[in-house]
Amino acid sequence: MKFAAVCGSGLGSSFMVEMNIKSVLDELGVTGVEVDHYDMGSASPDLADVFFVAKDLAGSSEHLGEVVVLENIIDMDELREKVEAVVREKDLL
Repeated sequence: MKFAAVCGSGLGSSFMVEMNIKSVLDELGVTGVEVDHYDMGSASPDLADVFFVAKDLAGSSEHLGEVVVLENIIDMDELREKVEAVVREKDLL
């Protein structure tokens, strides 16, 4: 299973979200999930099973497949809730 954080440039915010997703997965005790980050121009459906994007990129991320939209990329409670929902849905927890 692979998760990806995507932002406009693939540097700051997507890297931060990647690190935070890894922290949440560790807290939940979930293993076997690879997490990476990409810029919107490089992201393609074959790179991950689930993509996490900020709400301002929701419209331009529809081509990626399964997308989780984050209302606030620095809100750890929101991220924890959404990551947990995905791992439960995928029977990883």
